[in-house]
Amino acid sequence: MTANSTASAGAVAGDRTAGAEDGLDRAIRRVDEAVMTIRSGDPQPYIDCWADDPDVTLFGAWGPIELGYPAVTGTFHWVGSRFTGHSGGGVENTVVYASGDLAYTVGFERGPVSVDGGPERDMVIRVTHIYRRFGEKWMLVHRHADFPPADQRRA
Repeated sequence: MTANSTASAGAVAGDRTAGAEDGLDRAIRRVDEAVMTIRSGDPQPYIDCWADDPDVTLFGAWGPIELGYPAVTGTFHWVGSRFTGHSGGGVENTVVYASGDLAYTVGFERGPVSVDGGPERDMVIRVTHIYRRFGEKWMLVHRHADFPPADQRRA
């Protein structure tokens, strides 16, 4: 995981050896780094983490719901164009789980960003990523992201 992640390779659950450095650990680190890059306006490293597959899906924080590689990656170009800078932050993977050829992370993307040329402000996005193994390579196949709502139990 990246230095900004709270999950570690040892926290990975599932039917693999916890703590073992493998392709999934590298893929998660790569996604974590790419998420921060898109916040600077460059979506390509994040796009490169996705499987070029007709079944990839996106439930985006800013509304888009997409199916298929062209639609999903086109949306990431739009998302990247909205960010005009960021000054830090990171990914907090609260849960990392793998079983067979599927894995998922659940957590948060946090940090100050500038959107649409506006002033820098903190942004927190609640995110679930689903990974699928293609041969020896783990690739993203789904992202569900939203802005966390207020906990209504505290209202």
